[in-house]
Amino acid sequence: MKKVINQPADFVDETMEGIVAAYGDRVHFLDGDRRVLVSGYPSQKGKVGIVTAGGSGHLPLFLGYVGAGMVDACAVGNVFASPAYTKMASAIRAVDSGAGVLCLYGNYGGDKMNFQQAIEDCEFDDIRCRSVLACDDVASSPRETAEKRRGVAGILYAYKCAGAAAGQMRSLDEVAAVAEKAVANTRTMGVALTPCIVPEAGRPTFAIADDEIEIGMGIHGEQGVETTKIKSAKEIAEILVGRILDDYDYSGSEVAVLVNGLGGTPLMELYILNMEVQMLLEEKGIKAYRTFVGNYCTAIDMTGASVTLMKLDDELKELLDAPCDTPALKI
Repeated sequence: MKKVINQPADFVDETMEGIVAAYGDRVHFLDGDRRVLVSGYPSQKGKVGIVTAGGSGHLPLFLGYVGAGMVDACAVGNVFASPAYTKMASAIRAVDSGAGVLCLYGNYGGDKMNFQQAIEDCEFDDIRCRSVLACDDVASSPRETAEKRRGVAGILYAYKCAGAAAGQMRSLDEVAAVAEKAVANTRTMGVALTPCIVPEAGRPTFAIADDEIEIGMGIHGEQGVETTKIKSAKEIAEILVGRILDDYDYSGSEVAVLVNGLGGTPLMELYILNMEVQMLLEEKGIKAYRTFVGNYCTAIDMTGASVTLMKLDDELKELLDAPCDTPALKI
């Protein structure tokens, strides 16, 4: 293991301190708690609050999207581990301004259980909450059981659209409906060229030969649903886009495209993959309305990428284009 760290046990807390040291004008710890990050931008009274949470190791997800026009607070746990429900409850209370709070997070067992407990505690204090779960990873479960799918990079679009809707002072139910629409129209498929190394474990999360890749890996270092020989960028794009289009009908539509790095892939390679993705979409009559290329949801230092498509209508386009200012995304 070669990493720019101090002690593995301090990995998460020191990451948090580094974020606040860099972006202290935009985000800060909640009452000094290094596991809860809140927006430093003033929130208008009566605005719906948006909270997310999850395990560390996915930067800039989730922490990087705390700020104006997106998420108001985020709680994090250890690497790939859910934060305690008390941290989630603290985040919910911190961002409630009288209109309720949307809890927007990935479809993982620990996060679901802990958010449920946090919401029960907060509703006892008369804070109204709604939950929307991202479940965009088409590799993790077939269409027949889509409710079991993992939330991965596509949650970025739910943050962006729900955050913009909240900024328009829409009601909690309306903001939740926007998040649900974004989730329903979003699909993601990924590929890993290498595993990742969790600092406290100090070893790769799975073994893979030098000439192999994992199709449909998980962002917690899980192996994919298929191991195959290494392929060209064109072939990888065909696999990822093909699986997405097999799962959801994007024909004739406008889409938001996300070509996401998993932490260890150079930006040049992501742009090559994006070129191939864009050509495939054009061939199929699908128009790319807005494209994002870069590291938006990682698995620490995993080499590989994911492709996300979100089908757009006029409302989602407006919300996607709305201004935001966070450490990881500014429009």
